[in-house]
Amino acid sequence: MHRMQIITGHYGSGKTEYAVNLALSMARPGARISLADLDIVNPYFRSFEQTARLEEAGIQVIVTSCGGVADIPAINPAVMSIFQNKDITGILDIGGDPIGARVLARFAPQLHAEELDLLYVLNANRPETKDVDCALEYMRAIERECKQKVTGIVNNTHLCRETRLEDILKGARLAQELSQRTGLPIIHHAAERRFVNQLAGLLSEPIFPMEIYMKKPWEITTCEEE
Repeated sequence: MHRMQIITGHYGSGKTEYAVNLALSMARPGARISLADLDIVNPYFRSFEQTARLEEAGIQVIVTSCGGVADIPAINPAVMSIFQNKDITGILDIGGDPIGARVLARFAPQLHAEELDLLYVLNANRPETKDVDCALEYMRAIERECKQKVTGIVNNTHLCRETRLEDILKGARLAQELSQRTGLPIIHHAAERRFVNQLAGLLSEPIFPMEIYMKKPWEITTCEEE
């Protein structure tokens, strides 16, 4: 993986959950990791909501949209520190649609000087990315807006708490079709830890174990009651 990881995907793909899990998976003593929340267009889940957890792991969180208190397209100048300090591993969580991805175009000169990974998080259970034609069209739209090329595919097919093994395997088939169509590698299949043993031996690519941190308000209440 390169120093710069940029996470994109359709609204509801689970890209923010993936970005948070990716950052936490990299955390170790001495590592310098920054997660920049650049999801500034119609955000629902925001990675900055996990700031306390991330900072406890030693990860710097850079928040946009006026510190996360206002849903307006404002970019924190601190994002530039990720480009300027080559000792930092940067994870950029960008908007979940082509318009949201447009924010990257602001950093085009810096990005062109970087070796980076632009990861397309794919959820086969979203109607806009339900088949390979839709998924490819959506990916190309993101590329056009952010003026960067996707470098890898992440299968993150889920149905929140209702996710089944069959959902992940359906997403794997779609990711493989998209990989064959584009020549892009499947980086891994993201799945809740409860599925990891069940997936063993079923997929050729690595499994990325996920914890579910991003929860809807009613799910938090339910968990507390349980």
